[in-house]
Amino acid sequence: MDNATLAIGIDLGTTNSLIAVWQDGAAQLIPNKFGEYLTPSIISMDENKQILVGKPAAARKTSHPDKTAALFKRAMGSNTHWHLGEESFNAPELSSLVLRSLKEDAEDYLQQPIKDVVISVPAYFSDEQRKHTRLAAELAGLNAVRLINEPTAAAMAYGLHTQQNSRSLVFDLGGGTFDVTVLEYATPIIEVHASAGDNYLGGEDFTHLLLDEVLKRWNLDKSALTDSDLAALYACVEAAKCASGSPLRMSWLYQERVLESTFYDDELEALWLPLLNRLRTPIEQALRDSRLKPEQIDSLVLVGGASQMPLVQRIAVRLFGKLPYQSYDPSTIVALGAATQAACRLRHEDVEEVILTDICPYSLGVEVNRQGVPGIFSPIIERNTTVPVSKVETYSTMHPEQDSICVRVYQGESHKVKNNILIDSFDVMLKPNGHIQAIDIRFSYDINGLLEVDVLLEDGKSESRIISHNATSLTTQQIDASRERLLALKIYPRDLLINRTFKAQLEEQWSRALGDEREMLGEIITDFDAALLSNDMQRVDDVRRRACEYLGIDEPKAP
Repeated sequence: MDNATLAIGIDLGTTNSLIAVWQDGAAQLIPNKFGEYLTPSIISMDENKQILVGKPAAARKTSHPDKTAALFKRAMGSNTHWHLGEESFNAPELSSLVLRSLKEDAEDYLQQPIKDVVISVPAYFSDEQRKHTRLAAELAGLNAVRLINEPTAAAMAYGLHTQQNSRSLVFDLGGGTFDVTVLEYATPIIEVHASAGDNYLGGEDFTHLLLDEVLKRWNLDKSALTDSDLAALYACVEAAKCASGSPLRMSWLYQERVLESTFYDDELEALWLPLLNRLRTPIEQALRDSRLKPEQIDSLVLVGGASQMPLVQRIAVRLFGKLPYQSYDPSTIVALGAATQAACRLRHEDVEEVILTDICPYSLGVEVNRQGVPGIFSPIIERNTTVPVSKVETYSTMHPEQDSICVRVYQGESHKVKNNILIDSFDVMLKPNGHIQAIDIRFSYDINGLLEVDVLLEDGKSESRIISHNATSLTTQQIDASRERLLALKIYPRDLLINRTFKAQLEEQWSRALGDEREMLGEIITDFDAALLSNDMQRVDDVRRRACEYLGIDEPKAP
């Protein structure tokens, strides 16, 4: 299979990311250098100023939280920066390091270079967040030929488009975002009826609430905990949160004390009630925009790692009165769907043709002045309108001698533009003619996120502006400079990652241990460091093997 026909799909997640390929008539997950499918979306910088991505970086969250970045997908579209040592990174740059790692894993697995990919994004991602996702791909040396909404990708992976005249609701709760999408199938068409969501609601929010409650029960002052203690407690809470079975039980060793707590279902529901209520709002909006009732939904699909939380599953079943599809792992289904879409795009013979219709998840419009009140949002394309679409609205000048207008294009759902997102603005010159002039503004929006704004004046003059998802506020020179800076970073060699990961795991255990156990782990770390300094790989392997046997843990796999 040559590079031009490689169908590659990527799920760039808040908590974990993964990559898949369409091969031998099906979408298949590609293992990373550790033989695992999930690569933690975590970046760390070690003491030698080398970048660690994924599993070894995750192991440093506890021992080196000040040099480790996570959850940066939530900051896509913002100016948030993370400081790792002396280096500063924004969300697209950190995401590009994850994408580069996935790219290297795929190229090693497929034994050929990859360039064109389909990347999944939350359905409710804004225009700016989508631009930053494309930028991350570009910085990683990839070409995002298509962004597919995560719920739509999940539906494609399940093959729901083969079900004639049926409707599904995809409930996508990831680590940091929540999406609900209503789809209808009429072979070979997948029609997206409506999407709604919350870009700041995910499994991490449930973890933080549970963490605060645990601190309260155990009479611990959060500010008094060290960074490593807090990171270790967070890992303990995260593991308990998604554990099956009821009640939820938790124990943690802290300062030679074993702290324990039990949470029953009614206690968890009360604790998480504010978040559970936030889940309901997008569901109700998506159904309302689709003009459907819960009983008119034929199937329920749960997507995202946080959807595996037992309480969340029970809430979803309670709302729709039906069991969800569970034949695929919710954590991997989106990547499989992205690869399926990539195969459809390339018209692979062994994939059924699918016609995918999408929607514009946000309203698009302009700023107007109404009855002397400025800053009013006038939608031209309403949210959940099927694309491609072209719509026009007629406006007028404010006074007869007006010689120009400023067209400010916004995205959002607020009546006031100050609460929406400014996408672009441009001036159009007018020729005063002694009376109020009518102005037609047409928005044309396509499935690739290309928005064309046409302004038609009374005298026949017109002006056009194209706003693309591919465009960012960065210049070509700035993008090139960022790419060069990232390429100059020292990425930890793949053949040494097994030892780096093992050392990070030892350091994590040391930070959580006390007394004799901590002393013993310290001796193991010292022996391992000495073996590494010797550059005698046989000695390194022997020390690592003996340490694993002594600790009763599996030896890490070689890349």
